[in-house]
Amino acid sequence: MTALISPDSLHRLVKHAIDSGAAASIAEAEALFGGYRLAVEIDASAIHEPVQQAALLTTIALGRRVFLGGVAVGGPLDAPLVLSMPLGRTLADAVVALGGSLERRADESPTIIIGGGPGARRDGFCVRTAASGWRGGILPIHSDLQPAAGLAVPLSGMLAAALAVNEAYLHVSGGMPAAGRRVVGFSLWRPGADVDWLEADASEPALTYLPSRLWLIGLGHLGQAYLWGLGLLPYRNAAELALVLQDVDVITASTQSTSILSDSDMVGHKKTRAMAAWAERRGFTTSVQERLFAADFKRQPDEPAIALCGLDNAAGRRALDQVGFDLVVEAGLGRGHRDFRTMRLHLLPGRRPAAEMWKAAAGGEKVEERPAYAKLLAEGVLDRCGMTLLAGKAVGAPFVGAVAACLALSEVLRLLHGGALHGLIDLDLLSPDQRIVSPHPGAFSRFNPGLSIAG
Repeated sequence: MTALISPDSLHRLVKHAIDSGAAASIAEAEALFGGYRLAVEIDASAIHEPVQQAALLTTIALGRRVFLGGVAVGGPLDAPLVLSMPLGRTLADAVVALGGSLERRADESPTIIIGGGPGARRDGFCVRTAASGWRGGILPIHSDLQPAAGLAVPLSGMLAAALAVNEAYLHVSGGMPAAGRRVVGFSLWRPGADVDWLEADASEPALTYLPSRLWLIGLGHLGQAYLWGLGLLPYRNAAELALVLQDVDVITASTQSTSILSDSDMVGHKKTRAMAAWAERRGFTTSVQERLFAADFKRQPDEPAIALCGLDNAAGRRALDQVGFDLVVEAGLGRGHRDFRTMRLHLLPGRRPAAEMWKAAAGGEKVEERPAYAKLLAEGVLDRCGMTLLAGKAVGAPFVGAVAACLALSEVLRLLHGGALHGLIDLDLLSPDQRIVSPHPGAFSRFNPGLSIAG
């Protein structure tokens, strides 16, 4: 294959543009994304609140991977960073560390307001994030709605941010005419479609217990979103969280487009080493496993009993309930340009064994005949083999993994707080109100998952 184009260098949303036919060449798709810009403002009333800071940081970290023309951030950013994230002393430090710019944008960029109440109607796209208790979402800036008060859970801010960036991308890409004019959100404590996330929920507990021992399988799109969410949680003593990080891959240029903790300085480095270094800067304790996940090894009694799975292959998933974990939270994301916003979460052990759930993978949609691929072949940039490899790479967006990570981590938090667990959560960010949530049929009270006290 000619080295001018590598399947591991293509931005996974640029691939969305060429697979969907929105762009007739890679150069056209890259120019399209280079023109996407995002404006972010944090309301003065929100600057000292951990949940709102979580929303701000997540919006920037996700937004700069989607809006390649830049993310401009305004507001009183000299406020101290109250989250224990390794991003500097102030909000301004964190903005720069995450790749945002310290400016107010006066052009027609879509705008996300972090926190605050209803504001004046604006021309163009403008939404505000809203997070309270275990509930997070977005509202049009002028909406009089506001979620009822609840005890702070930082994952609700992460959820609100991911929904906001999804909505902004729907707007600029023309994926939904109603983008920015609808109310979108849900509860991480009771994620069922019948629960109104704007209403008070007396069943929501204070965030008191946090996981102390976790095994993360796969450190790409989903695995890094899990780590980001864990980093936002208020550990009184971060060193009490012991993580086993398992992967065999290296970070590539395309990894940055979907994986919230990857940056250009990490390209070529093992994912395990780079993510362990980040986790240790956050204060967590780590060990690494650099081997393929398969059924030919067994978890030892002194190793974490809970696994968060971010694998994107059926072969590894088939082994999830065979290696000795007491609980596995597994998330799978759509791969094609039509379904990349979809996610499906499972809790294992479940009604069916993993080997039965993930049989031979079905073939995806054929996109090789799209104009961009035909152009690469005609120009000799790729041979037929290289074109097939490129076409087979997944479309992906970091905000999808962030929403899935919020749901997955919430399963663990609900276990620690005595809440209901779910065997299946099926959600599409095009229509999140149509999500399917099914209770898990069993109980997980027979093992000690390990816990830490929130600070």
